[in-house]
Formats: sequence, C-alpha cells, structure tokens
Amino acid sequence: MSREQRGPNEKLGAVLALAGISNAGLARRVNDLGAQRGLTLRYDKTSVARWVSKGMVPQGAAPHLIAAAIGQKLGRPVPLHEIGLADADPAPEVGLAFPRDVGQAVKSATELYRLDLAGRRAGSGGIWQSLAGSFAVSAYATPASRWLITPADSSVAREASPAEGSGAPVKVGHSDVQKLREAAEDARRWDSKYGGGDWRSSMVPECLRVEAAPLLLGSYSDEVGRALFGASAELTRLAGWMAFDTGQQEAAQRYYIQALRLARAAADVPLGGYVLASMSLQATYRGFGDEGVDLAQAALERNRGLATARTMSFFRLVEARAHARAGDAQAAGAALKAAEGWLERSREGDNDPSWLGFYSYDRFCADAAECYRDLKAPRQVRRFTEQALSKPTEEFVRSHGLRLVVSAVAELESGNLDAACEQGVRAVEVAGRISSARTTEYVKDLLHRLEPYGDEPRVVELRERARPLLMTPA
Repeated sequence: MSREQRGPNEKLGAVLALAGISNAGLARRVNDLGAQRGLTLRYDKTSVARWVSKGMVPQGAAPHLIAAAIGQKLGRPVPLHEIGLADADPAPEVGLAFPRDVGQAVKSATELYRLDLAGRRAGSGGIWQSLAGSFAVSAYATPASRWLITPADSSVAREASPAEGSGAPVKVGHSDVQKLREAAEDARRWDSKYGGGDWRSSMVPECLRVEAAPLLLGSYSDEVGRALFGASAELTRLAGWMAFDTGQQEAAQRYYIQALRLARAAADVPLGGYVLASMSLQATYRGFGDEGVDLAQAALERNRGLATARTMSFFRLVEARAHARAGDAQAAGAALKAAEGWLERSREGDNDPSWLGFYSYDRFCADAAECYRDLKAPRQVRRFTEQALSKPTEEFVRSHGLRLVVSAVAELESGNLDAACEQGVRAVEVAGRISSARTTEYVKDLLHRLEPYGDEPRVVELRERARPLLMTPA
C-alpha cells in the first residue's frame, strides 16, 4: 500500500540519477532486500515511477529498503530525508550517530536499546527488518576519527530530572555497575559456547534496554559514571558481536558505534580499541580489507603505552587479518610477527582486561591460519591450524568449529580430499550444536569449494550431513 504526497518526489528522482539506478533496477533491489528479511515484495518499474512522479510513499519497511538499496550503490548510509521519505515510519539513522556531547551520547545509545531483538520499538513495526542490507563501512569513518582526536570526555557526572523518566531518577552506585559487568561476563561465556543466536546470548539487548538504559539516564558522579559507561560499552559491544555472528550486520554496526562512544565516555582507551578491533573484523569479513586495516590501526595508535602486551598482540592480529583480506602478504606477515612478539612478552601477572580472556596462543594460531587461507598459502594454514586445534575446549565451541572448517579448506587446497571431508564432517557436527550464522557461512564456503568434486562419495556424504544445518535459520 502507498499514500500520496503533494506532487513529485524530486529528491528521490535526483538521488536515483546520482546513483545511476533505473526504476526497474531499484524495484529489483528493494524486492531482493525484502526477500532477505522474509518479506514478499512485488514492486516493479511502474511502482518506482509512482514514487518519483506522483510522490507516492510506500508503507511498512519499503522506505527503509529503498534507502538501503540506494545506500549500497552509493557506498554510504542514505537517510530518509535525503530521498524525500522522512515522514515514513521511524528512520534508520538510529544508532549511527557519534555525538560530541556526552548527554547526546546517552540519548543516542538509549534510543538504540529501545529496539528489542526482533527489531520492534514499543508500538511500532520491525525496525531491523526495515534496516535490511543497510550496512555501510563508511559509517565507521566519523566515529573512528572522533575517537582518535578525543578518546575521553572531560566529565560525565550527571543529575537526572524527573521529566526524563516515568518515575524518580535512579541514583547509580558501584553495585549497579557490577551487575552489568557480571551480565557481560555471563554473556561472553554463553556466546562462545552456544553462538550469538542462542536464547541465552540474545538476552543482552534486553539487559541493555531494561537494566543499562535506566542507569545511563540516572544520576551519578564522575567516578561512578565512568564505570557505568565502561560496563555499558562492554555489553553494547557484545550485542554487536552477537548480531554480527547471527548475520545482522546492520544491527551490529549500530551497536559497535554506540559501544565506541560509551568507551570514550568511560575514558577506557583499551576498551575503545577493542570496539574498533571488532569493527575491523566486521569490515574485513564483509570484504572491506583496506577499511579493516584503518580501523585496526586506529585501535593500535591510541593504545601505544597504555594497553597490555596481550591486548596489543590482539590488535596487531586483527590488523593482520585485514591486510590478508586486502591481499597484502608482506604487511600481513609483519603484523603477525608483531602480534606473536607482543604475545610472547605478555606475563601471567599482567593487568589484562577481563574481556580479553578468550585470547591465547591457540587463538593467535587460528587467526593466523585464516590470514594464510586468504593469502592462498595452504602449507602455512595447515601448520597454524594444527596448533590451533591441538587444545580443543568446550568453552569456545564456535571457535573450534570455525577452525575445523579452515583446516578442511587447507586440506582441500593441498589436494587431500578425504582429509578435507573428514574435517568438514567434524565441523558440521560442531556447527549443529550452536546458533551461529557465521559458522554456517564458513560451512557453505567449504561446500562451494568442494563443488568440483561433487560426485565423490565423501563429498556427497558431507553435503547430506550439512543439509539440516543449511536449512535451519541461524
């Protein structure tokens, strides 16, 4: 359904011309983005012509899908007002702002928290559906640069007014902050073991909405506020990581941007670096290797002399991942060597942050293997994968599954079809125990690489074992 505006939508027509998208092309893109979110849309070139020439405004998710489709072509987010659809349902800018003012930062974060996991704001439709496909790596440019220029706010003390909430303002204390930190610790453990789509992991957005938001809108001293912003940043980054793991790239991007802003308010430079590293991994995973390098190097630059050796090692490892995706073998090798050197300098008594508890030498080896996979060096992949798999653990189940897939790819590229299928079967078994779209995508990539051997019995068996996994939404 559509409603009519007054006269032509000249803004939409101008942006379509700028993007070089025809009416039929836009209709096709919008229908495809809708299908990705389970929506059956049947727009055609006539529909688009009505939007432009008669000012018709499509209802539901369509305005946001139009913005996302154009944004994909332009390589940047496209707000609804730019295409003359600002009076549609809630705009997709939520969570993309990185305000300079700390008060506005609280507002930006809590607005994002009010969206539940299914993407509904109280009393409205599905927002994450509306944001389908709207990830744009360019949205990270302003947050990264502002964080580099000023990685900490001068003061975050806050006095709330009754008008801001539905009751008396919350007076925040250290015990409130501790509860958020404990929630983050529990969420990290569940995420590693069961995947970002597990129901226990999916409680993080609810915790942000119900627990963190009222605290951020409460009253607190500068000292308590710094701790509160840090704990909220950890939880927000986790929400982003879980969204990333379940394939909700647009949601992940917004959580990451808000997590970085909260880390700045916390004056926690290493945590800000960790958020930037998460952004880098997402950009790299999406195929933006050069941008991934920039984000990883931003994390490194501000942490020189501040972060522990283990933390610096992880940042250099993330940089190596990005260089490898960009195809720069020399830079990737140098970053890996530096990451290993930092890790060797780390000591048991170092004051490493709690969020880095997952990082050890076997994780270094796992990521090094993925670097060499991207650089098409199967011998190196096999060497590092063997070390990464030498200590299987029930604590990091998803990571173990990903390593098995990388191992299978290395075996295949080395000409060992039977070994590749054997590792593939093990990976499918692990993937079936967790809820992770990312792990499923790794399995799909392996099956794609095995297509030239599709008639081989071991490949047929692997494909059959993987069928239930590929048919189940992550």
